[in-house]
Amino acid sequence: MENTNKISWTNGNLINTSENYEVEYWANKFGVRPERLKTAVRAVGNSTAAVAKFLSNK
Repeated sequence: MENTNKISWTNGNLINTSENYEVEYWANKFGVRPERLKTAVRAVGNSTAAVAKFLSNK
């Protein structure tokens, strides 16, 4: 079973799309599907601030 509490051990300023628990956490936090989150990261990089800005400009 995967530990979904690992997010507390990650850098809260960056999104690691190689880790499923991080994708699920951030997609949930931003209210988007995981695919949309990954698209945002590809477009603007893995900074949570940049991804948030990108997603708010839907």
